[in-house]
Amino acid sequence: MTIYIFFLIALALLFDFLNGFHDAANSIATVVSTRVLSPRYAVLWAAFFNFIAFLFFGLHVAGTIGNGIIDVSIMDNTVILATLTGACMWNIITWYLGLPTSSSHALIGGLIGAALMKVGTKALVFDGIIKTVIFIFVSPVVGFVLGLVFGTAVYWIFRRRHPAKVDKIFRKGQLISAAFYSLGHGGNDAQKTMGIIAGLLFSNGLMQVAEGQRFQDAIPLWVVLACHSAIALGTMFGGWRIVKTMGQRVVKLRPVDGFCAELGAAFNLFVITSYFGIPVSTTHTITGAIMGVGTLRRFTAVRWGVAGQIVWSWILTIPLSALIAAITYSIVT
Repeated sequence: MTIYIFFLIALALLFDFLNGFHDAANSIATVVSTRVLSPRYAVLWAAFFNFIAFLFFGLHVAGTIGNGIIDVSIMDNTVILATLTGACMWNIITWYLGLPTSSSHALIGGLIGAALMKVGTKALVFDGIIKTVIFIFVSPVVGFVLGLVFGTAVYWIFRRRHPAKVDKIFRKGQLISAAFYSLGHGGNDAQKTMGIIAGLLFSNGLMQVAEGQRFQDAIPLWVVLACHSAIALGTMFGGWRIVKTMGQRVVKLRPVDGFCAELGAAFNLFVITSYFGIPVSTTHTITGAIMGVGTLRRFTAVRWGVAGQIVWSWILTIPLSALIAAITYSIVT
């Protein structure tokens, strides 16, 4: 491998690190805001389950990113450089602004922008893009409904218990729900970087896909381990600006609320990642679930103004990261 390819792999792993850093809030905001764990122990807890997620998930999402958004035959080093630059810059901008946007969709936007600059719309795999765009709206709605359903069930089951007793039970329960959610986060998000690195290796003749073999099945083990390590390290250094937004500014959470939100979001991630292979946003999923649980207490418990700002940042993620990637591609070439 050349130095340039090593550089691009390092840049991809930097994106993965930033993904963990940026999305750490998704995994730990509810645990920290309900004071179940201190920030230090919360990030270690989430990082551990981020890392071991590869033992529980297939690589369907990696296959979608690697060859399901743009035609893998047009992928080259410059396309990948522009893609990662667009995604990383958007992540840094939104981290600075404290907005919980999707690293996944920033990466997809970067791919689209770079591919459009290289060969135009014929490079785009519209089936994969359409599914991804649909789930920008579906995943938070499903998260909202699951948060509502789990919240309703739990509130009804424990309706006769003293609030202090319920609080004590779900302080322990949140450790389990946070672990499940962190598994879903690691299993879904680390695969996006795997897809990029696999596309890089394939385009340089360093990864072979046998006839009849699925793209994701050819991904080397070292790529899997490197990506899970990078996202776990990123989570350990998590961004506290976004933790505050997710954990308190959208809805003030109690341990029982955090448990229901995390469980609903984890269930959502497990199904979409494992069965559909769609690169869904963990940010969208947990935000929807938090708002679903919040509306159970009362509709006004959700700060809809903050929620509106978050939704706008979601809508802008793909086009703006695509724009940054397109500008980068035009400068480099």
